[in-house]
Amino acid sequence: MGETSENGPRGPARPLPAEAAPFDAIGLARALLRGVRSGALATLDPDGTPFASLVTMATDSDGTPLMLLSRLSAHTRNLLASPRCSLLFSQGGKGDPLAHPRLTVVGRAVQTQEIRARERFLARHPKAKLYADFPDFGFFALDPEAGHLNGGFAKAATLTRDQLLLDLSDAEALVAGERGAVEHMNADHADALALYAAGSGAEAGLPWRLTGLDPEGMDLMAGDRTARVTYPERVADMGGLRKSLVSMAARARATGTEA
Repeated sequence: MGETSENGPRGPARPLPAEAAPFDAIGLARALLRGVRSGALATLDPDGTPFASLVTMATDSDGTPLMLLSRLSAHTRNLLASPRCSLLFSQGGKGDPLAHPRLTVVGRAVQTQEIRARERFLARHPKAKLYADFPDFGFFALDPEAGHLNGGFAKAATLTRDQLLLDLSDAEALVAGERGAVEHMNADHADALALYAAGSGAEAGLPWRLTGLDPEGMDLMAGDRTARVTYPERVADMGGLRKSLVSMAARARATGTEA
């Protein structure tokens, strides 16, 4: 709705910057980035016409959106000609779809050959291993410029690049050890992963697996369901991660959280 004054309408209302919003806009935006596995990609046709399509998504360690796209698709041809685009992350749920949080991230998408991008995407979308190496497919990373968050009715905020992404300058050791930690947790600590998932409010009793971790939290998946588990405090290395995971498991058991 538009704003009004004594002299009449003043034009459409503008969302607040994230730091001024009366809710945790940054936390909600990052949760959507990490938790949503598919969304709408908007690209520009050669004549400038907006073109929206459905794509699967994952995130890099810092939250950068990742996609696996075919060069045979119109959206990929559009990106190769003009990298400007946006991605819509929508949580969805029962009832009115407009009552649920969604995030639009705008920026430029470029191809990436980073091994970590491939690993994190395929961990999030295991079935994509069947075609990821086809010659017409390639991984793309969306370098965000800004975000627009709608947290539901009367809850909106804008975010900067630095508010969307994590600063990894102090967490190189954690990023380097991520894959080994993920494999270890999945092989030997499925019970703890179930505790973490239940403690985050996710459905209990599912075969939760760890797909990725970062300084703020972990990404879990069971079938098509996802769960975002945040640590009590930021971690920057494997020692801090182990300490945090032990503390989280102990707290979950003490409070009676069951898998």
